[in-house]
Amino acid sequence: MPMSKYMRLIVMFDLPTGTAGERRAANQFRHFLLHDGYYMMQFSIYVRLCNGQEAATKHRGRLLRELPEEGSVRTLLVTERQFEAMEILCGEKIPDLDEPQKESKLLVF
Repeated sequence: MPMSKYMRLIVMFDLPTGTAGERRAANQFRHFLLHDGYYMMQFSIYVRLCNGQEAATKHRGRLLRELPEEGSVRTLLVTERQFEAMEILCGEKIPDLDEPQKESKLLVF
């Protein structure tokens, strides 16, 4: 099948986790995504490769059946070409403040 037929279904969610029940619902939703073939692209952003529009529609339907009662879930369907054109922007790594810093000079008393 040509690459132009492949699409990516991107799921972005923000679910409450204040109570044990909310955490359980959020974990169940995340496990559903993993078992349905999604992979984690970033925290709360999961992606699945779909073989065309029909497969994407099928997986959106599965997603609708598994929606948690509370929270926000969004989907975005993009072509493989659009997904490949995504830019990954990374800032400088911030040093961990809890980790002791190495001294560059030797102190002699």
